[in-house]
Amino acid sequence: MACFLVSAAEAAVVKVVERAEAKKEEGKQEKSLKVPLSRKLKWLTWMLTGGAVLLLFEHIWHGEVVPWFPFLTAMNSAEDTSAMLHEMATTGVCMAAVVTVAWIVMCVCADAIVKRRAVEGSAE
Repeated sequence: MACFLVSAAEAAVVKVVERAEAKKEEGKQEKSLKVPLSRKLKWLTWMLTGGAVLLLFEHIWHGEVVPWFPFLTAMNSAEDTSAMLHEMATTGVCMAAVVTVAWIVMCVCADAIVKRRAVEGSAE
């Protein structure tokens, strides 16, 4: 019904944090054995936004999102709205959490690869 809104909201918050972090890192061009946090946050933003867009398309396809007010068909009655909010709180939060955990694993792996390449490069 509207589970994609959770990922979209998280993506918006992460985008704001990403921009703030990019401004903070702007003056610092130090050589590091880690991928910059702003780049990692950009990955998370893309993952969350991509998932939200795909889910939006799927909900449009099934007629759950319409081009007229109130846009979500689940908002036509109180019972449907209650079910929608329950879906957002369970399914939407779970999907956003899984994407975030996958991103954390991806960031740890990326830092390990960068560090390993730096060590291999200095050994030569």
